[in-house]
Amino acid sequence: MDLGIVLQTNPPASRVVELTVAAEEAGFSHVWTFDSHVLWEEPFVIYSAMLARTQRVIVGPMVTNPATRDWSVLASMFATLNEMYGNRTICGIGRGDSAVRVQGGRPTTLASLRESVRVIRELANGREATVGEKTLRIPWITSSELEVWVAAYGPKALALAGEVGDGFILQLADPEIASWMIAAVRGAAEAVGRDPGDIKFCVAAPAYVVPDGGPQARAHALEQCRWFGGMVGNHVADIVARYGTGPAGDGGAGVVPQALTDYIKGREGYDYAEHGRAGNTHTQFVPDEIVERFCIIGTPDEHIAKLEVLADLGVDQFSAYLQHDAIDATLAAYGEHVIDAFATV
Repeated sequence: MDLGIVLQTNPPASRVVELTVAAEEAGFSHVWTFDSHVLWEEPFVIYSAMLARTQRVIVGPMVTNPATRDWSVLASMFATLNEMYGNRTICGIGRGDSAVRVQGGRPTTLASLRESVRVIRELANGREATVGEKTLRIPWITSSELEVWVAAYGPKALALAGEVGDGFILQLADPEIASWMIAAVRGAAEAVGRDPGDIKFCVAAPAYVVPDGGPQARAHALEQCRWFGGMVGNHVADIVARYGTGPAGDGGAGVVPQALTDYIKGREGYDYAEHGRAGNTHTQFVPDEIVERFCIIGTPDEHIAKLEVLADLGVDQFSAYLQHDAIDATLAAYGEHVIDAFATV
């Protein structure tokens, strides 16, 4: 199983670049970033510096979206980076959350997401794509290689990931939910004649290493990672709005695991000015149990144990969100204790 990290592009950008270098030195395979240009610095500018300072890691957004980014421009940006640095980019994409909502917009339709995956992948790989009534090919793209991985939670989005994605991104580390969603993606792939083995599965969630495992240190780590339950809750709220909260079999939210929908009952709005930040004041509704289930918190051995469970489910990559007060310590602990445990998994 590959291990990666996910960073926010907070200024200074040099800090993001230095963490990328440290991640490569520690043995991580991927360095992803948020893509929300109002809340943080523009990631595609920083990708060039990240790639210039490294030799091996793959970089890309977790995740971009079809609303704030022109699809042909995205394809050109990825292909340009690939030409400059040797096919070391990856595109994570979803319907859009903070990048659109902070501007008063809404996530795109699944139809638009599906079409964007096709257009971005075809153009970035030097092939023709029909955009509206125009068939395009970017003539200078001759050797670029780009995979497009789809982030999803709801049933229809999971089906889309299985039908068209090169990979599936699940932004939470709960094995029960991961098992259900991976099965849904695989089933959708089979239904359209794809080999489910061709789809890569990535789980991404905050990781916080607590060296001594003591209760006070663990309680602090829970507070540092509670923001993540609020972020996931935005997507869950959309699922509940679409499918309701009834039991399985009556058209309600039973089509998704109850563990994913129950915890947002105490949710009261969300302020995107605090999105993805430790100490987010709009996430106190998230119980400790959910933080433990959705994230990976504890000693290095506890991290390895949970990652082994995810690997057994078919997860090809775990990427650790590093949005807390122990970024350097957690990155170093993974490099020293965790990554080698998965070198042959």
